Amino acid sequence: MRSALNRLWVFTVRDLLVHRGRTTASVAVVVVSTALLVAVLSVISSIDHSIDRLAAGIGGDSILEVSGASDGGFPASVRDSVAAVPGVATAVPLIQTSVTSPAGPVLLLGTDISATELNSSLQSELSGAGSALAGVQDGVLVGSGTGFSVGDTFALQNTTVTVAAVLDSESSSRFNGGRYVLAPLALAQQVASKAGYLDSVLIVGEPGVSAESLTPGVSAAVDGRAVVSASSAEQTKSSNGVTLIRFVAISAASMAFLVSGFLIYTAMGMALSQRRPIISMMRAVGGKRSGIVGDLLLESVVLAIVGGALGSALGVFLGRITIGRLPDLFVQAVTAEIEFSPAIWVIPVAVAVAVVICLIAAALAARAIYRVSPVEALVPVGVSTVDAVRPRTRIGAGIVGVVLGAMAFYIATQQSGIAANLGISTMFGAEILLGFALAVPIVRAAALLTGLFGSVGTLAAESIRRSPTRVWATLMTVAVAVAVTFTVTAGNANAVDSTKDSFAALEDVDIWISTSAAGEFPTGPMLPADLPARIGALPGVSKVVEEQAGYVALGDQRAMVFGLAPGAASPMTAVVDTAVRETVDAGDGVIVSRDLAASLELGVGDQLLMQTPAGTRAAPILATVPFFSALNGAVSMSLPQMQDWFGRAGASELEVHLDPGSDVERSLASVRAQLPAGVSAYTGAAAVAGFGESLDQATVLNNMLSIIVIVIAGVALLNTLLLSVIERRRELGVLRAVGASGRFSTAMILAEAAGIAIVGGALGLIFGTVQQRVSDYASSQAWNVDVRFVPVPLAFVFAAGALALCLLGALPPAFRAARMNIIEAIGAR
Repeated sequence: MRSALNRLWVFTVRDLLVHRGRTTASVAVVVVSTALLVAVLSVISSIDHSIDRLAAGIGGDSILEVSGASDGGFPASVRDSVAAVPGVATAVPLIQTSVTSPAGPVLLLGTDISATELNSSLQSELSGAGSALAGVQDGVLVGSGTGFSVGDTFALQNTTVTVAAVLDSESSSRFNGGRYVLAPLALAQQVASKAGYLDSVLIVGEPGVSAESLTPGVSAAVDGRAVVSASSAEQTKSSNGVTLIRFVAISAASMAFLVSGFLIYTAMGMALSQRRPIISMMRAVGGKRSGIVGDLLLESVVLAIVGGALGSALGVFLGRITIGRLPDLFVQAVTAEIEFSPAIWVIPVAVAVAVVICLIAAALAARAIYRVSPVEALVPVGVSTVDAVRPRTRIGAGIVGVVLGAMAFYIATQQSGIAANLGISTMFGAEILLGFALAVPIVRAAALLTGLFGSVGTLAAESIRRSPTRVWATLMTVAVAVAVTFTVTAGNANAVDSTKDSFAALEDVDIWISTSAAGEFPTGPMLPADLPARIGALPGVSKVVEEQAGYVALGDQRAMVFGLAPGAASPMTAVVDTAVRETVDAGDGVIVSRDLAASLELGVGDQLLMQTPAGTRAAPILATVPFFSALNGAVSMSLPQMQDWFGRAGASELEVHLDPGSDVERSLASVRAQLPAGVSAYTGAAAVAGFGESLDQATVLNNMLSIIVIVIAGVALLNTLLLSVIERRRELGVLRAVGASGRFSTAMILAEAAGIAIVGGALGLIFGTVQQRVSDYASSQAWNVDVRFVPVPLAFVFAAGALALCLLGALPPAFRAARMNIIEAIGAR
């Protein structure tokens, strides 16, 4: 044991301390990759935890939930039918929806005295402060997060209510962040415009009765008018926006670790090259290969744990920032207040992933130890036969790379949803293999380019030829940095621009009115019933068109549904012919987004079955169209049909068309003067711009990835050039001794860096362009819009910036070469 510890100290720990640049680069790779993964997992788990905590806080001891198939809920009579089912102890009626208030959107909860049987946070609040409601007309209980005080009167949606009590206990502040309003059932139904309807019924079973035994009887009592499940929280967590957040986040994290795996592999490869004489000595005195490999693997584990710990702290910070900047477009289906509350498994999982990636990368690099004899290990790097790769190995890598490239295009174009994103990662692997297959001509190109820099370039080119493995690793690191930067910038721009353009039909409307902000779907509460008439009477207004949007359960997913009046502007109807639109307006069919049609395995002419408060209804599919609805799909139907089927009177959005020549800004001010609190008005251009801003926010993790890779590549270039200087100390000392200036040495190192960086940058642009094409195909499938491949000038600027940052990594080793002591350098071996 003692000898093993001594060996680790002498040959591993001391090496890590001496070569601090390489150690720092290796740890930095793990730190930033782990940080991104922790941030991603923190965001995902925080969303799920917030939803689950709200569901548990309301549901308590309930074992089943009857929830509405759509936002309109279901008839309150369903509760009586469910309560009569044998085995049901209590059926608790519930209104649960987001409504507008002067304090912004708040969660409205309405129930009756039966909620005291739930043994939940809701029950405890009703038990503790429910008596305060008795003496207050239209009284409500509010959470401390709303900012209201006892006695305050305010407009809750379209109803004036009075605060009977403020629930400011520790438990209530944790419940949805304290941003909620508790109201008696009848008042809540009035506020939510759901008189005679409920959002859900929570079922408490009799002692010994299980959810499985109750489900058949409850389902029969519901008779298709609602959905019976263990919890509606699972439906919420699979909603459109939450799914897209997972898609973007996991995409960024997976790409980060793919890049990290390659960079760690190259760093370990450099370490082995630098330690080759030491390894030879250990082998010559009887050291076993397995022991040497074990030390290297242990080293990688230690670096992974250190980097993972530092990265976890950074990741928590990034996750906290990200959770506060989630686009409202993607969480508007979630009634819970999203709070930063990562699961306890996030950091251990992230560190474990980092350790596994480091072990795999180190194991691949450590294979060289089994191929090097003690005599060969003394030969300079690049000269030993072990450094020569057999042609058939490169040919094999090229063939596999081509196959993977073809698979990448197939996956990106043929797979739907999140699966299409695997094409991007597959293409990355293909490019690395193709880069390995073409390593010889790539390194030669770098040497030829470097040789163009005069006499300093000639010497630098010779250094490149003598260390092809080190140069290839560095060159590919630069290529990866440029390719990732180019792909993220151009791919995101194409996806965002194409998706934003798909909403161009919204610009045909002068003014939009909605309880949802610009850049969100109008799935919020209904507008006041008299608002269309009041807006239509304003000077300059020629027409007001009503629309409605909400959610509907279709199979095991939750899709959006739009109700459109004749002539209403909509991205879904803008791409169909007039005959189809007229048929939809007449209520004789629906338009379905193509992703929803694919997931339901339906096509034009098939019947779409939808659960409604009145039972299952069917409508023929007239067309399938591309439409961004954040992965789960959408349905477009006539407004009267939607109002009738789902029992949702009124409109959640209004189109306001002005007389020709009217001043839009002046009319917008007049419209806003008529709106109650919580209702917004904005122009058609602002509506489209809002979607663009939301989509830009959704790509923040991908942008973070590109910055991380650029920094890592700069550190890697610094590390490899430092290694080059150390390997050539004697050579540089001789040059200085025969009259070469420090400036000459500096110029030689910079020439080598320039040759490597320029060729790597050019290769990165080629890889990045191919990746952009694959990314556009994948985004078309995942975002369900036709993403156009368009060159993005800004991507070239960012790629050039990445190249410049990589070149900055050459400055420290260049300065080190200039300051080298001539006597010590000549004596170096």
